[in-house]
Amino acid sequence: MDIKLLRAFITLADKGSYHAASKALYMTQPTLTKQIQVLEKILSVNLFQRGRHGAQLTIAGKLLYPEAGDLLKKHDIFLNNALAIQKEGVSKLSLGLGISSFSIAPACVNILREKYPNIEVSLNNIPSSEQSKMLLDGQLHIGFIRLPVLQPLKAKVLMEEELVLAVPSGTQVDCQNIQSVLNTYRLLQINSIQEPCLAEKVECFLKENNLNANPALITDDIHSLLALISGKNGVALLPESVSNFLPAGVVLVKIKGRHSMWQIGVAWNPLIQNVLRDKFLQIVFQR
Repeated sequence: MDIKLLRAFITLADKGSYHAASKALYMTQPTLTKQIQVLEKILSVNLFQRGRHGAQLTIAGKLLYPEAGDLLKKHDIFLNNALAIQKEGVSKLSLGLGISSFSIAPACVNILREKYPNIEVSLNNIPSSEQSKMLLDGQLHIGFIRLPVLQPLKAKVLMEEELVLAVPSGTQVDCQNIQSVLNTYRLLQINSIQEPCLAEKVECFLKENNLNANPALITDDIHSLLALISGKNGVALLPESVSNFLPAGVVLVKIKGRHSMWQIGVAWNPLIQNVLRDKFLQIVFQR
């Protein structure tokens, strides 16, 4: 449907007369009349009652008026965003990700840059809880985070993540008896301030499966933790996605137990309009 037909409908409804509406739209009255007739034919309803007092909305017209107004607003927002992108020449997109989305987010960024080479993308490793706050505040356009998300954020599931046991190469592990490993090795952990979601998940897993561990050597980043494991300083419960950057000397062992899995998705704030963000989301959805 031509957007100018909806604009003619809304303007005539607001002005109440063909003379005033045609003047506001910079067109002749016959042209306005034809546009309204075309729209009524498309919708198969009469939108106005015509008389000496101008044009009054019919019952159908009153019902359709709010929806037509919403469509016009969305259309105008879309055009304004597109003009802003064209005017700036370079558009910015802020993304957040976690360990689990290390292979997903960068690949989608690459596709976006191939289509729109002038864009500027910032991609930072941010805890899911912090990403949610930044999405709500408008500091972040898109987040790759642990689900579920806070309202009014929207999200789509991308994958399922699960905890695995990272151990030094050559370590004998009985998947049915993780406690035996924890009795032998210290459980290395990442600082809960740096990775609060992972720390919470590990604590929940240990508690729900009645496992006892001796936490030690807390580090601030995942790479240092893996280096410690490679040096036979202990073991760690980590997302399986660390396999994307696993160093030599470390192997991942699948484990069984309650609360070992969770969902990872892409999240955004639908209350904030952003054309470039929506284009990036389409790339993510089509992957």
